[in-house]
Amino acid sequence: MTEITFSQDQKDRMVSKIKAYFDSELNQEIGGFEAEFLMDFFAAEIGPHFYNRGLQDAQQLLTEKMEEVGYVLQELEKPEG
Repeated sequence: MTEITFSQDQKDRMVSKIKAYFDSELNQEIGGFEAEFLMDFFAAEIGPHFYNRGLQDAQQLLTEKMEEVGYVLQELEKPEG
């Protein structure tokens, strides 16, 4: 698996959301460095679980769509004989 990277704008928005969450939900202010460190920790420790779940969901959806394609192809078959 290749490393997942984000643009600086995406990182900035995530850090901003973490800081806002700490402020509004925990009544605690944290700086940008602390928020980015926390984001990196969650990405490394919890991120793979979300990534794998996304892959499983995509695989299930693909399987369902391929079954639908199979049914459509069967409907296109011409009678032989």
